Amino acid sequence: MPRKALFLAIGLLAFTGCASLSQNEVETTRPASDEPSVDKVTPVASEPPPTESFRPEELYLLLVGEIAAQRGQYDVTLGNYVEAAKQTRDPGVIRRALLIAESLNSESALRTLTQTWIDVAPDSQAAHRASAIQSLRDGRLEDTLRHLEEIVRLGGDADFDSLAAMGSRLPMEQQQELLRLFEELQARYPDNPEIRYSHALLQHITGQPQKALDTLEPLLDQERDFQPALVLYGELLHETGRTDKALRHLQTSSRRYPENQQLGILYARMLVSENEFRAAQDEFSRLVERFPNNHGLRLSWALVALENDELELARTQLRQLAEQGQHSNQALYYLGQIAEQEGDTDRAITLYEQVTGGSHYFTALSRAAQLRADTGDSMSAVEHLRAIRQESPEDAASLWLIEVNLLQEEGLYDLALESANQALAEHPGNQSLLYARAMIHERLGSIDQAEADLRAMIEKQPEDPTALNALGYILTVNTDRLEEARQYIEEALAMDPDSPAILDSMGWVLYRQGDAEGALDYLRRAYEIYPDPEIAAHYGEVLWSLGQESQARVVWRRALDDDPDHELLLETLDRLGVDDL
Repeated sequence: MPRKALFLAIGLLAFTGCASLSQNEVETTRPASDEPSVDKVTPVASEPPPTESFRPEELYLLLVGEIAAQRGQYDVTLGNYVEAAKQTRDPGVIRRALLIAESLNSESALRTLTQTWIDVAPDSQAAHRASAIQSLRDGRLEDTLRHLEEIVRLGGDADFDSLAAMGSRLPMEQQQELLRLFEELQARYPDNPEIRYSHALLQHITGQPQKALDTLEPLLDQERDFQPALVLYGELLHETGRTDKALRHLQTSSRRYPENQQLGILYARMLVSENEFRAAQDEFSRLVERFPNNHGLRLSWALVALENDELELARTQLRQLAEQGQHSNQALYYLGQIAEQEGDTDRAITLYEQVTGGSHYFTALSRAAQLRADTGDSMSAVEHLRAIRQESPEDAASLWLIEVNLLQEEGLYDLALESANQALAEHPGNQSLLYARAMIHERLGSIDQAEADLRAMIEKQPEDPTALNALGYILTVNTDRLEEARQYIEEALAMDPDSPAILDSMGWVLYRQGDAEGALDYLRRAYEIYPDPEIAAHYGEVLWSLGQESQARVVWRRALDDDPDHELLLETLDRLGVDDL
């Protein structure tokens, strides 16, 4: 709400009487941003109005505050309300003063007012909740828990789980303090299920899944219907390596509590993570039937159906989302994928070009451009990208990159280099464009220029494993500076030890240095992660050099099945005289 509208909504309290504000009041606290939902809007019990009217000087403070608000002098309004709150000690005035302090983000006023409210109404749940929020903002965790504990004593819901949930955003020292405070709290309230659950949640968030499981299990023994704990239990079983038990638990619990979306969604997603796509599709179907207005579930159902090659089911759900304007960019992108998979190029291009934003926007543009180029009209695709670039200058660098990569993919290296040079003139130092130009330079045999671009990337971002690996690989393939190349690749591998591209480079530089045995392990790992033709060419050659010719043939044959025209693979087979695959 705009500030002026906010204050006008308060009304001329001096004339209407502040005492009436305490009747059926609703507490309004700071909108959730970095804090958890401890500070959600919460109904507050009515408090009896004061029996005496305000003194003239108190009414004057409020009246001047309202007039100042209408004139935009909000600091005067706040100052008057804080003073009126301290003088009147009226809960209604305190609440209104808190509302103004929230609007102006005045931490000092909030501290004063929350303490005043506690002094005036020590048995008010709302007062303790407001004080807990302020203590949390100030980093006074012990005071936060003390106020929440008072809410429990007063018979209210203290939202301990919301406090636990923010543990991941705390520094390590405060995480440890919060864990200690929860341990003490649980010792004082051993039978309070919310406290035990929140303690387990905090342990989970701070990376202690086994401890969290140990904390949670006694709760589930006593409170079998505590549904948040059932959700957390499934997550913890999975994280501690008991996936089969987790799946059984979630299946049983989601059937027992079919209205609990969290249980069903966690079960479905865990099935996906375990590559149980058929079962996951059935689960998402069940969830969509029960929760038809949850559009995210419908999208998940469509994507799992797509994974299962059930194109018609996926298309039906994606079309419904697009027609309803829900997740429409994602829906259009995947509808484009379906059309492309079915060979309907024109339809695929149309769908891809209808994607107007979101995480798939540039991928959709790239696919549309590539499909246009595949029809034999590369320059038409380029012109289309340039037209979009004129309309969307804020996306120019990304659109240049799509153009450069497209031209390179089409083998138009001179044009690709021309575009890359122009792009970098407009966007100097852009890492992605520098990398793309380095690859073009290598392809054109300009190794020194490729090296210069990669070194420029590394100078700007010394810990960029992609640039380090590319430099090492280019030196490996095109020069005799193998020891230097190996150093770059080793640096990259230390940063990204599971990258198949870097593992492949490491294996290849070792092979070129004469260490075929050492190379084999790296290439095997790379091939197991990502068996693309280039890695297969290297892996097969090292196997061949070690006398493992039959295994090399298997690797090469599989690669040829995937890409019979792969240039490096064919060059390798020709160089080694292998023609009987």
